[in-house]
Amino acid sequence: MPKTSARLLSLLSLLQARRDWPGALLAERLDVSPRTVRRDVDRLRELGYPVAAMKGPDGGYRLDAGTELPPLLFDDEQAVALAVALQIATASGAGIEEAAARALNTVRQVLPARLRHRVDTLRVTAVDRPESRPGPQVDSGVLMAIGAAVHAREVLRFDYSPVSAPGPVRPEAEAEGESGRGVLPPPPRRVEPHHLVTWGRRWYLVAWDLERGDWRTFRADRIAPRTPTGPRFTPRDLPGGSVADFVTARFRGTTAATGDGLGGWPCRGEVILSLPAAEVLRHTRDGIVEELGPDRCRLVLGSWSWPGLVAAIGRFDADIEVIGPPELRSAFRQLAARYAAAATPPRHP
Repeated sequence: MPKTSARLLSLLSLLQARRDWPGALLAERLDVSPRTVRRDVDRLRELGYPVAAMKGPDGGYRLDAGTELPPLLFDDEQAVALAVALQIATASGAGIEEAAARALNTVRQVLPARLRHRVDTLRVTAVDRPESRPGPQVDSGVLMAIGAAVHAREVLRFDYSPVSAPGPVRPEAEAEGESGRGVLPPPPRRVEPHHLVTWGRRWYLVAWDLERGDWRTFRADRIAPRTPTGPRFTPRDLPGGSVADFVTARFRGTTAATGDGLGGWPCRGEVILSLPAAEVLRHTRDGIVEELGPDRCRLVLGSWSWPGLVAAIGRFDADIEVIGPPELRSAFRQLAARYAAAATPPRHP
């Protein structure tokens, strides 16, 4: 490589490493004269890099953001991290899958052979659980608008569409009071946006609802931002201390963990199963399993509803003894009658 080209790459790497560089220090690091540094900075500007000169006793340089994206310089670890992140982004549900795949192909083509081999041996395939319906795609422009309001700490106004699909309303929709059955369109929401998060391949906005005076979670695929945004606000403290704890607790029906490992499900019951505790534990993510004998265990489990809890317990192929509460026993009777009716042949073909 010609000496000048190698020096330009070294200069670019230094400018990306820190915000401000005194001219004398750059000359010392590159082992050249300050005049050579000035000429190299001019060459970088000709290539599209927005290098700004700083005034002062010593003078200096800074790599600013420009109107176009110039070529970037990454070290080995950054290049591998970027390639892995792009592989994961192809299944993010953020509406950028095609762009992420094209960016990954571009990055891979310019990687040195040694780094390309590392990336190729670490192929990441994001596989989601089978769903009856594909997850909603979120417009990347919506995510950018929400993210900009979160970053600027500005009140966000948006229209929140009702649940379009038929059937029962999801828990997060019930929490927002949006059942989709209203006649008149709801007024725009006004919130203080705090976090943009993902949960189960869906994007959510965690915000303080100014009209309701409480924390809310909104599905991003149902948000239509309005412009302009509102005034700036001072961030509030999230219940639970962190956004991860808050979102996990909110989707389990409470804003605070109960400390018993069940996450505060609104419906919780206790049964005894005729199965080894180890076998039940393998298929129980949030329950409490207590061994009572070689082939007998106690299970405490939670769910959004009593029929849902009964269905979760019924998936274990074993005899069941209900300990309580009475609502659980009643739900078993209801589902038993419903299943018995479903097993009866119809009277008329």
